[in-house]
Amino acid sequence: MDNLRDPLSVTLVTESRLTSTDFNDLGFGNHFSDHMFSMEFENGAWRNPSIIPYGPIAMEPGTGALHYSQSVFEGLKAFRGSDDQIRVFRPDMNARRMARSCERLCIPVIDPALFIEAVRAIVRTDQDWIPGKRGQALYVRPIVFGVEPHLEVRPASRYRFLIMTSPVRTYYGDEITPVALHVQQHYTRASPGGVGEAKTGGNYAASLLPGERARDQGFNQALWLDGIEHKYVEEVGQMNIFFRFGDTVVTPALRGTILPGVTRDSVITLLRDQGFAVEERRLAVDEVLEGSRSGTLREVFGAGTAAVIAPVGRICLGGTTYEINNNEPGELTGALYNKITSIQYGETNDPHGWNMLVPAGKAAAAAE
Repeated sequence: MDNLRDPLSVTLVTESRLTSTDFNDLGFGNHFSDHMFSMEFENGAWRNPSIIPYGPIAMEPGTGALHYSQSVFEGLKAFRGSDDQIRVFRPDMNARRMARSCERLCIPVIDPALFIEAVRAIVRTDQDWIPGKRGQALYVRPIVFGVEPHLEVRPASRYRFLIMTSPVRTYYGDEITPVALHVQQHYTRASPGGVGEAKTGGNYAASLLPGERARDQGFNQALWLDGIEHKYVEEVGQMNIFFRFGDTVVTPALRGTILPGVTRDSVITLLRDQGFAVEERRLAVDEVLEGSRSGTLREVFGAGTAAVIAPVGRICLGGTTYEINNNEPGELTGALYNKITSIQYGETNDPHGWNMLVPAGKAAAAAE
């Protein structure tokens, strides 16, 4: 691994859990593969890259990250195509986003080239865990966090970088079933000047209670509005959001409070490739609801690594539910889902070179 100061060490499990894992009942993030990548930051440098058996890690109760949430993470997927080729979708974007998140949380930046090599190494090591069924994938979860035990409110001096993997199904189960969203008017996910654009655990912690209350009312997720006026649409709990008015697709602009999603960027690129007008701008929820009433709002869909593309069939605000496209997936929604997944599984051309190919071979080859 050319971008690592130290050689990669590999310790493989003596007995794999692979044969005891039911790939017909994966869920999302319920099963973990045999190994994980590990690296440590100490004395000013990232050192000791290794692949080790997945398992518990030692951590002192005074570890700063437990108290002050100094941690960031990423999420990406590896796919096994019908040609048995392994593809990782757009890891370069995840690498750059993690670097930006690290900067915002005062964490030593992991060089994007190093990040990509680490992903390649762990995917190659646990390649047998990549499902072969369409709709399934190997979810890759990098995380970096402070490990220094201290109770001062300050950045840690030591950190650990881990990458674990998990065979998963699609996030919402059935590939293209419409989801229902509850507009959140009371709670705030992020405000200008905060950490909304960083992929850090605190953003997701803020979404848990509104998300649970939305599910208790029969909805899948909360739809977040801006933190100042509670007027403009921002994102969904696990997805960016898109609205098709006629033949124009609108998505909230990145203003520092929205996660710059990899799938979001992919959708915008593919739409523009097809000649669609795409507007990244502020979008009032009232404009969305008026579009639903008038019929100009033709489709709504979410976009994210976990769900890929998820059609939105219902939006509820203040006790009134608005149905989108008769609560059915829209034509464009389905086409985008098929296009992105076809690229990810190698079933069609990859015109933008988004896939990183991972050579198949014995697991020990990761150490080469």
